[in-house]
Amino acid sequence: MTMLKIVRMLGGVLFLLFWTASPWAQEKGWQEDWNRIVAASKKEGTVVVTGDPDPVMRKEIPARFSAKYGIPVQWIGGRGGQIAAKLRVERRAGAYSIDVFMAGIGTAANILYKEKMIDPLKPALILPEVTDPSKWKKGKLPFVDPEEKYILRLLNYVVAILYINTTQVKRGDIKSMKDLLDPKWKGKIMTRDPSVSGSGSNDATKLYLMFGEEFVKRLYVDQKPIISRNRRQIMDWLARGVYPISLTASDVEVKRMQKDGFPLDIIYNLSDLPGIVSGGDGMMALMNNAPHPNAARVFINWAASREGLEVFSRSRLRATTRNDVDESFLPKEGIPVPGVEYFDSYGWEFTIKHRKRSGVT
Repeated sequence: MTMLKIVRMLGGVLFLLFWTASPWAQEKGWQEDWNRIVAASKKEGTVVVTGDPDPVMRKEIPARFSAKYGIPVQWIGGRGGQIAAKLRVERRAGAYSIDVFMAGIGTAANILYKEKMIDPLKPALILPEVTDPSKWKKGKLPFVDPEEKYILRLLNYVVAILYINTTQVKRGDIKSMKDLLDPKWKGKIMTRDPSVSGSGSNDATKLYLMFGEEFVKRLYVDQKPIISRNRRQIMDWLARGVYPISLTASDVEVKRMQKDGFPLDIIYNLSDLPGIVSGGDGMMALMNNAPHPNAARVFINWAASREGLEVFSRSRLRATTRNDVDESFLPKEGIPVPGVEYFDSYGWEFTIKHRKRSGVT
């Protein structure tokens, strides 16, 4: 081999290494892959997503996604536990109907993850703005599972501790959680059902860990709270003052009702309870054996993108885990302050271990 051939060969190798490592080549690589998946997803014809039944969510997210990619969205709204029960029945019959699951941490961790209903989501992420760690508030993709690849957290916001009807309860009437044990509030407190996965069980477990078994017994038994699984019923009772205190409600609905003139107020901080953050229905997972696998990948990437999460944030009025989403329209109380330590009601250990230890499911 002549020296000239050797030089030319080495030059070709160096050029190939330089080209494959260049941003242009990498961009072309993901772009080609993305175009192929989008084309395949259009042939699949639809993507089936299950999530919160909130009417704004059901309208805005499918509409915006379909407008961008031309792929219809079948949005199945319902409580996470209800949808999970449906999935169990289907899977025993060998049927698979859901592509993407968006729910709370209890369902995602204790059912989908535990029962191996989901595939790793991380390999399905393609868009550079999604895979880039610098785009996320924690400096990395906010997966909540131990392997950091199955369940992606899209929302992280400060949650209310109490909701009150101001015709009967003033903000200064309740300065600490222990004030709720006052006999004058007996039979006037509402909560979601603590025996099922969701906000009700989260609240009960959190209070058990922070104040102990005796406090929980006095609050949930002696004070005779009204327990409901119906979110609309809770909002109706709160708005009319039938039961003027609620441990659980929808911040979004309360804020909408405040604008309509209802005498409602939201309490975010009490003297004996630190700020609390939640992920709401912002846990996203990719179902295994998804009937529309390509469309599922497109939806997942869009939902985790700046555009998708801004639609999600505006629909739910909640802060996200990205650092480039406009949150100026959100109430300041609902946005976590950097450097402040919050009680994370969506932490993995809290979800997997402490609920069982407290005896709350």
